[in-house]
Amino acid sequence: MKIVVAGASGVIGRALVPLLVKEGHEVVGLTRNRHYAAELSSQGVQSVILDVFDREAVFSVLRETKPDTVIHQLTSLSARDFAEHARIRKEGTRNLVDASLEAGVCRMIAQSISWAYSPGEGPAVEDNALDLEAPLPRKTTVESVHALESAVAEMPEHVILRYGLFYGAGTWYASGGFIAEQVRQQQLPATEGISSFVHVDDAAHAAVLALHWPSGPFNIVDNEPAPGTEWLPIYADALGAPAPAVEHKSTRWERGAVNDKALQYGWKPRYASWREGFRHALGSL
Repeated sequence: MKIVVAGASGVIGRALVPLLVKEGHEVVGLTRNRHYAAELSSQGVQSVILDVFDREAVFSVLRETKPDTVIHQLTSLSARDFAEHARIRKEGTRNLVDASLEAGVCRMIAQSISWAYSPGEGPAVEDNALDLEAPLPRKTTVESVHALESAVAEMPEHVILRYGLFYGAGTWYASGGFIAEQVRQQQLPATEGISSFVHVDDAAHAAVLALHWPSGPFNIVDNEPAPGTEWLPIYADALGAPAPAVEHKSTRWERGAVNDKALQYGWKPRYASWREGFRHALGSL
């Protein structure tokens, strides 16, 4: 099929585009990174330089390309610009959805997160409510997630990929990433808050499979939600960093998520647990 990947130069986009090409799809990569446009072209991908906040430009691109599916992997995470990231979720998604509907696009697959759920007992499942009553600043994040998911749900067919915390090349958890530097400097304590992770390659694979999944949200996380007191010492060791300090506390929403639904539809993460994933991603195995 013909697929537009919005955010083709992002962490997931870079892993996803080659998979789609290998599957035989015709891919159009949208990016604001002019340097990456040439790399997309070398992969046999049509590259388009686009500012997702330019509503008319988004409409123009979708009218011209007329894809079967739009995969929305736009973020501003590499720059740690959380205000822009929230704006992408709200305004950028609105532009993509409206332009897709006008162009007759049938399906949209969109990147969301698995840590926006309301507090509750045990890891979250997809029908748990989002934490819209959260205090600031978390409320800003959850409201932007809700705006994204609500807009995407207007598409005739839509899949929401609620990803866990990304690790792997280009992420904050890579050896040169933001989290890695915090851990090396012993600025990140190990708490009892539960997190769920996913390797970027597994995340990209889920997006490919989602081309054939039914509409709705899917938690894309590994098989082992875990407290920071478990995963952070192992991560620090894989980095060769000092052991973190331990603080016996957690925030109200840190509960992790489970992936049973995605597994039922054929997704099988290469890294079933962050335990082996960290060491492979950081070169310790």
